[in-house]
Amino acid sequence: MPELPEVETVRRELAATLVGRTVTEVAVHGPRTVRRQSVRRFRAGLTGRRVLDVRRHGKYLLIGCDGGTLVVHLRMTGRLSLEDGAPGGVIPHTHAVLSLDDGRRLRFVDPRTFGELFFATEGDQLLADTVGRLGPDAADGGIGPEALGRLVGRRRTSLKAFLLDQAMIAGIGNIYADEICFAAGLRPDRSTATLGADDLARLAVAVRAVLSRAVGSRGTSLGDGGYRDLFGDPGGFQAEHAVYGRGGRPCPRCGTAIEKSRLAGRSTHWCPRCQG
Repeated sequence: MPELPEVETVRRELAATLVGRTVTEVAVHGPRTVRRQSVRRFRAGLTGRRVLDVRRHGKYLLIGCDGGTLVVHLRMTGRLSLEDGAPGGVIPHTHAVLSLDDGRRLRFVDPRTFGELFFATEGDQLLADTVGRLGPDAADGGIGPEALGRLVGRRRTSLKAFLLDQAMIAGIGNIYADEICFAAGLRPDRSTATLGADDLARLAVAVRAVLSRAVGSRGTSLGDGGYRDLFGDPGGFQAEHAVYGRGGRPCPRCGTAIEKSRLAGRSTHWCPRCQG
């Protein structure tokens, strides 16, 4: 958390509100947040830049500026918050603040400090070392059965581990891996070596369908209150979860109790009947 649907929700909000604005001041309060370059280089590189576009690859936000790219990775608990210039209360765990030319501020808030920011110019090795190592974006319409077959052939492991591997497909995390496996009717512990053409076809459809529905619901907000959008509002896809977080409860399709175990180092949920 956040995964592709949550990051895409924030990307769309940033694109609608940030493009055309200029960063007038950069404050960094948490040195761990800017760790791939010096804080001095980060501030100098970003200050005075005008935002041209907002893109995303996997779970990374790529805020294109004149002269470089601000890269944001929210990881587990990071979030961006846009506020007007009026004085307000202190937001706990604020690690960076970007002041804009219209008086608003963009805050990076991260209780567990796993998230990060950096500013990269064209050809910067930082981009190659991070975004450049990712696989194709999971929402890319080109990821069909054939493409999945080629990717699966590069790594023999469980289906769940394959979906979580950002070097294979970028953007899927624990929540959506479980939901995708259910939608495809495939066990998460199924070996990728056993996936046939029909399995890959169902998997390709499930990836597109689950992520599209989740983006339409503006992502998932769990009980811990971790994910909020740019304006502090929660997502709604948690109400549509078929298996994730529902261990022991009846499957919405067949009524069988949903199993819960640990796989690929993560809690995993599936229906033993629907995902035979």
